[in-house]
Amino acid sequence: MAANTELRMDQLPSDPLLHVLSYLGFRDLIHCSFVSRRLNDLSKHNPLWKCLCSKHWLLTDAERLQSGVSWYCLFKQSYRDLGRYMQHYALLKRSWEQLKDFLLQKCPRMIASLKEGATEVELNDIEAQIGFRLPDDYRCSYRIHNGQKLVIPGLMGSMSLSNHYRSEVLLDVETAAGGFQQRKGMRRCLPLTFCFHTGLSQYMALEPAEGRRMFESFYPCPDQTAQDPSAIDMFITGSCFLEWFTAYVHNVVSGEYPIIRDQIFRYVHDKSCVATTGDITVSVSTSFLPELSSVHPPHFFFTYRIRIEMSTSASPEAACQLDSRYWKITTSDGNVEEVQGPGVVGEFPVMTPGKVHEYASCTTFSTPSEYMEGHYTFHRLANKEEVFHVAIPRFHMVCPPFREPVVRTQKASTRRFDDHADDHDDDGDDGEYCDGDGDDFGDLRGINMAALEGAWCPRHI
Repeated sequence: MAANTELRMDQLPSDPLLHVLSYLGFRDLIHCSFVSRRLNDLSKHNPLWKCLCSKHWLLTDAERLQSGVSWYCLFKQSYRDLGRYMQHYALLKRSWEQLKDFLLQKCPRMIASLKEGATEVELNDIEAQIGFRLPDDYRCSYRIHNGQKLVIPGLMGSMSLSNHYRSEVLLDVETAAGGFQQRKGMRRCLPLTFCFHTGLSQYMALEPAEGRRMFESFYPCPDQTAQDPSAIDMFITGSCFLEWFTAYVHNVVSGEYPIIRDQIFRYVHDKSCVATTGDITVSVSTSFLPELSSVHPPHFFFTYRIRIEMSTSASPEAACQLDSRYWKITTSDGNVEEVQGPGVVGEFPVMTPGKVHEYASCTTFSTPSEYMEGHYTFHRLANKEEVFHVAIPRFHMVCPPFREPVVRTQKASTRRFDDHADDHDDDGDDGEYCDGDGDDFGDLRGINMAALEGAWCPRHI
């Protein structure tokens, strides 16, 4: 009779077996430890848990040495503290680190305004105070940094135009809770940001109500045509906190938003929006200003920043001066308007090799999207008779998606229906709330975890 040649997996040599174990997630790795004594020993192999610590908690060798414990113990400690946030933690932690590295180089005074992370107890107390649960991605971010101090400039971007200035602070959770809204039209909305100069805030909806979707962020925009002050339109800025915050950080660290006077300005630059004529290059970035816009009546306010640069390789004889501007403006409903005038915002810049001239202007439209294009007229300094045009690339201005409230009619019957629907919403809907994966080491210990260890501006263009 032939000898039994069956080979059990845990009888493999250590190196190939560890290689197999390296493909497992932490839950499967823990469950493997209950199979046999040998797998129990191998499942605690330090390099396995070093990879998992790096993947889920972004922990470094220096942090492990500072902790004085093994990688396995460090993972377990981190999981006990932050396990409910595993779905979001690595992405949010990486975003925060990238943002801080960028600020340290470009806007160092903002670093001092960041607050230390909140504790689980503090976040639980805030939930009890407002009577609603905070989404896990929001809680996770606030465990890393509890917003910023109420200082200027704000972390969430600035905008300056003529006599109008906006700078949005990322609110700490305690201040946000103090501004939690329960008034009609803004029920169950938590402020995320605040601007001292304009009073502008972005909000997050903690429950679906009054036309909002759960956890989306938005700028409120009162309906100026309605008699009811609770008729509030919304400019949507994100579908959830994670998307809202990480998208903003990406725009900052990638250089999409320029740094001007040690502040983050929320101009958006389309890389294709560049035109070169001879030795002169013109590029454009744009920004939508929700605080100066409205959906009803339709009035959409945009600002744009133009950069005019003469090549450093241009000859000195190429020096020139801007005389006038011409614009062709096309709205989304097909209307076309042509505008021309002297200079740019009252200036007639002289361009010499290597010279850069930047300026900001603004415009308003009754449609939510439009585009502009045109040219500048220059003359050579050495020969005023030599006049030429420099192309301004076509640039689009599109307001964020917006949504109207569920009800805006003033009929009494409709108002009664709306009030009834809102009262129904007060009961909440736990079925729409997502807590993440819900696992923790406590669940696994139930198996036998111990075995492992023993201002309003006129249009001017």
